[in-house]
Amino acid sequence: MKKLITTYLLAILAFTSWAQQKGKIVFVDLAHGQRMWNDPKEPVLGIGFEDVQRIQYMNEELFKSLQPYDAKVSFLKKNIDYNDIRKGSLLILHVPSKEYSEKEIKDIKEYLEQGGSLLMVMEADYWTDLNKTNVNGIIQDYEIQYRTQSKDTLAGGYTKKSPIISKGLKVTYELGRSIEGGEPFAFNSQTDEAFAVYKELEKGGRLIIMGDAMERSG
Repeated sequence: MKKLITTYLLAILAFTSWAQQKGKIVFVDLAHGQRMWNDPKEPVLGIGFEDVQRIQYMNEELFKSLQPYDAKVSFLKKNIDYNDIRKGSLLILHVPSKEYSEKEIKDIKEYLEQGGSLLMVMEADYWTDLNKTNVNGIIQDYEIQYRTQSKDTLAGGYTKKSPIISKGLKVTYELGRSIEGGEPFAFNSQTDEAFAVYKELEKGGRLIIMGDAMERSG
């Protein structure tokens, strides 16, 4: 039986590896047709899986990973505004299916330029369509772009030691989207193509851009 789980644990590890202070705020976007996430207590209608247990599992893993750092999660249910996110440590844009407005893109970039960090996750063609969202417009100034679906056809991946991951790890992986630019830190096992990259920003923030949002396990 196939069981799908998020790669958030890997991504949050990347976040907590440089979390030095208590009281962090992590913002999770729910206003742009997210496919794999929702607020378990007050769900946004029309997004996410119908499987409540899966949503619960995703939240539990996120909360558990952030607990040692006293980090709190805040769900964004309206258009992203700089004044709403400026005190946050991390902004998560996870498999959106709708476009961000020009103002939202401007405000996200201002947040990054002031030291905020971004975790952006997209997926293979089955789950998402780059023609229906403009996420590349958010990251193009940082010389990172999502491209076509990966040519990898086998499950399995790995990480390399980097400022993001403290050591090499074996990770489950299946399908994903190609990424151009950035510093790679996670790869599929068949073609060694990167499905996760990072970039450090001038005021201490980081970009973590992932092309795979889910894993398969038996």
